Amino acid sequence: MSIYRFVRPLLFFLPPETAHQLTLRCLKLLYRMRLIKPKVYAGDGIKLLGMYFPNRIGLAAGFDRNGEFIDALSTLGFGHIEIGTVTPAPQAGKSKPRLFRLKSQHALINRMGFANKGVDYVLAQLKKTRYRGILGINIGKNPDTPNDIAVNDYLDCMRKLYPYANYLTINISSPNTENLRQLQHDDLLYTLLSTLKAEQHILAGKHHRYVPLLVKLAPDLNDSELKAIADILQVCKIDGIVLSNTSLARPLPEDTKYAEQAGGLSGRAITDLSCNALRSLTKYLQEDLPIIALGGIYCEKTAYERLANGASLYQIYTSLIYQGPGIIKRLAKFMEQA
Repeated sequence: MSIYRFVRPLLFFLPPETAHQLTLRCLKLLYRMRLIKPKVYAGDGIKLLGMYFPNRIGLAAGFDRNGEFIDALSTLGFGHIEIGTVTPAPQAGKSKPRLFRLKSQHALINRMGFANKGVDYVLAQLKKTRYRGILGINIGKNPDTPNDIAVNDYLDCMRKLYPYANYLTINISSPNTENLRQLQHDDLLYTLLSTLKAEQHILAGKHHRYVPLLVKLAPDLNDSELKAIADILQVCKIDGIVLSNTSLARPLPEDTKYAEQAGGLSGRAITDLSCNALRSLTKYLQEDLPIIALGGIYCEKTAYERLANGASLYQIYTSLIYQGPGIIKRLAKFMEQA
């Protein structure tokens, strides 16, 4: 029986953010005391984006926003870890409380607002890490940067973090930064991605290594929006997609506590929404564009469903909060046998 079953009720007595930080700090302490060691669970490994992923399950961005716990998180068995979202300047994010547990739905609502300590702080953490697994870094813009010059924020992060990333994720889909999702559309999207793609080639030559660029999309896009985005992603030769971010929709029973809170919904409540977006998007991808799926993946069936609908890898976040690290081994072993 997992020890997390006994620990979780204690953690759930605390405010969600407090519990999250306490968990990470305890994990880091255990790592420093050498009571836990890095490991990767065996699974159905796959070569993708020019790398070999030892299993298909990864940790989604948002869990370790500042890259402070990478080594400790490497003890959980993930095939890859994504940190961030990182912005050029530090920002406190939205006022607290800004993270809510919807226990009956195994879901969360967050309005963190890219709370992070800034790219220079994250860079310092990356220089210290011993982790040698696959590391994705999720980058965004500061909220006071207008969309017409948002590319400058992404370029700043990209140039500084490129040497330390195995892939970079361009986050244009968080619902908690005002007007950010406008970057998913039309000329703004094309200008952003074409500029970052050009910079990628410059940095690849400078550092003698190619770091793939992925784009993280929202689950709330309709079919025609997904088609238009798919066209631009392919024209710009983006390397992959992360689908999906949290949702502004509320597919919840009316009496769900905290359902009225502003922010992005994650967890079981958006399983169908995220998977439907995946099905729609894959219809419009002319090329074999790799997709990392997330959003409502909480069991073997939901993981397999994403792979069956076009994803190559998947990530978890909310299910880790509710089920604990045992889900990582369970899903890795299941996919090895599937």
